[in-house]
Amino acid sequence: MSLKILHVISSVNPRGGGPIEGLVQLAAINRGKGHEIEVASLDDPQAEWVQRCPLPCHALGPGHIGKYRYSPRLVPWLQAHRQRYDAVIVNGIWQYHAFAAWQALHGTDTPYFVYTHGMLDPWFKRHYPLKHLKKWLFWPWAEYRVLRDAAAVLFTSEDERRLARQSFWLYRCQEIVVNYGTGGPPVADEAAQQQRQAFLERFPQLADTRNLLFLGRLHEKKGVDLLLRALAAVRAQSPAWMQDVRLVIAGPANDDHGQRMQALATQLGLDDITVWTGMVSGPTKWGAFRCADAFVLPSHQENFGISVAEALACGVPVLISRQVNIWREVLASQAGLAEDDTLAGTQALLQQWLAMPRPGWQAMRQRARDCFVARFHIERAAESLIEAMRSRGLRSAPEPGLTGPHAPGSSLHPR
Repeated sequence: MSLKILHVISSVNPRGGGPIEGLVQLAAINRGKGHEIEVASLDDPQAEWVQRCPLPCHALGPGHIGKYRYSPRLVPWLQAHRQRYDAVIVNGIWQYHAFAAWQALHGTDTPYFVYTHGMLDPWFKRHYPLKHLKKWLFWPWAEYRVLRDAAAVLFTSEDERRLARQSFWLYRCQEIVVNYGTGGPPVADEAAQQQRQAFLERFPQLADTRNLLFLGRLHEKKGVDLLLRALAAVRAQSPAWMQDVRLVIAGPANDDHGQRMQALATQLGLDDITVWTGMVSGPTKWGAFRCADAFVLPSHQENFGISVAEALACGVPVLISRQVNIWREVLASQAGLAEDDTLAGTQALLQQWLAMPRPGWQAMRQRARDCFVARFHIERAAESLIEAMRSRGLRSAPEPGLTGPHAPGSSLHPR
């Protein structure tokens, strides 16, 4: 039986990173299987990313209370249209869209499910103690209830589920661990060559070098400072090994943290081997993976890591910290290396990569692709999500007369 599903998310802006990227990819697979997928967000209906959204998008913003995204339209809209959907999926917490879903749906026969996307990881409590105190003000009457009354809370790894229990002592919900992943790039040989060429046309200096790729937001949790310091230390110890190595940092770097990281690279004397690409997308992004010898993410907190799965999809071994919650699966598949999220751990990752004989690294490339196909392909994630929702019970059918995207009162943004 096909399902009609509504995703609720703070924003459909691609700059939001993993949650919206995962949503779009899951939706594409499930739409291909006959399910109907729509999304509601707190975006301004005129925002360019709303216009480009590949899904029917109900943009119900804008509104802000400080950094808290808010819209008075969301709860009434959900209450008016909830019976059009077999289930609602809330993507992320700590923003108004999650609390609004609880206000509109708890106690009704419309089940809702919550992806926390790592937002309950205790790293945030340790690293931002003042913010954690503020969150306690919201927790008992907002997020705690959002999770408690959900049909299920969906975790993308066993580590994420386990860690989520450690942030707040008042914690109760129905937990399910589901598969998660990405579709990866087109796999045809000619597509791979075109992607590689698209990247090298912009960065020709990387054609004949060994490239170490970081791709993602330059947030302090990502450990870019560890990566830069570790690279400088390894270069000082073994300059001969580093002659043809280049560090490629792909992601927006014009905010305060990005500028600090660029200044740190200069201070450490790494400007000659570091390439800052800015944000890359489409064929250029996949070309960055195609031109990489290894992908590196020494993150302090990562509930899944879409970019890690994307690297594996391209047959690129990954060098990650043990705070990337899929590190066990990576090691079990011998598809990369994992160490502590410390300077010593990051340095050890780089040294092991540099010291590995080329035949061993080539074998790891194949295991990286095999790991992706077996564990992180989006097809498995899409199937897992539908199975999890059905296991918790769905309403048998929408209310007659309210099944189309243009039902009375719908605020579907024109496509």
